Amino acid sequence: MSLQAAQNPSSPKEASASPAGASSPAGASAGSGKALYGGKSTRRITVHDIAAATERGEKWPMLTAYDAMTASVFDEAGIPVMLVGDSMGNCHLGYETTVPVTMDEIAMLSAAVVRGTKRALVVADLPFGSYQEGPVQALRNATRLVKESGVGAVKLEGGERSHEQIRLLVEAGIPVMGHIGLTPQSVNAMGYRVQGRGEEAAQQLLRDAKAVQDAGAFAVVLELVPAELAAEVTRTLHIPTVGIGAGSATDAQVLVYTDMVGLTGGKVPRFTKQYANLRQVLGDAAKEFADEVVGGTFPAPEHTFH
Repeated sequence: MSLQAAQNPSSPKEASASPAGASSPAGASAGSGKALYGGKSTRRITVHDIAAATERGEKWPMLTAYDAMTASVFDEAGIPVMLVGDSMGNCHLGYETTVPVTMDEIAMLSAAVVRGTKRALVVADLPFGSYQEGPVQALRNATRLVKESGVGAVKLEGGERSHEQIRLLVEAGIPVMGHIGLTPQSVNAMGYRVQGRGEEAAQQLLRDAKAVQDAGAFAVVLELVPAELAAEVTRTLHIPTVGIGAGSATDAQVLVYTDMVGLTGGKVPRFTKQYANLRQVLGDAAKEFADEVVGGTFPAPEHTFH
């Protein structure tokens, strides 16, 4: 299939979407108890709700979370899906890449996010080294995250190369989100660069996307992929696509929350939009506290017991 197919309006998703959802997905879902974002239901969102939203043509947001307090804020804001990503390595644990993140770290922080949420579907990453040996290893570690941490799904990287791992997990009853394009766990091999440029690379990414779907994944992340290719993948698949640096045509969008709220220091990826500057807010608060301690104005009488 060539990239020209992206211009074809006919697709599996469009064929299955309802007329109302296709014409005005936002209007059709606004205020609805079934909507992923803005819905009124207080029960946990499931992968079945994700599939139904895709059929309605509803776009939805996903954010990373690594602790109970932050997760509770996002849950109250209505974020329907939270990813306990191995991005914690970079933005939470102080590692240079995601590669050093361990199962123990993922399991502990995933449990915290689950405890901090009531409605969101919590998806946990399988870190590097936890599934590459094969399907049995993947099942053992995914089972741990479901049983010990209470997550509703797991995510793992790779398309065709991870087909058997995804298939076995799904057969065992564990929902799986795939991840193709730039796969950060493979940074030592591929570097941080756009994936899928050129006909051969585009064809491989399409094969990877289809392999993830055929294995039974309920969704797939497309990271750092040309917008035109991401649009073609989205039109081709029945399952929802989640974009990060993949243009606006995907079914959902995900951001690393520390990038989104401006906590990340230094240069941030081009595809990230900063919606707040919490790094400055926290820094200013710390300085004001320190100044009052040094100046002797804190604690004041109202903060003191007698």
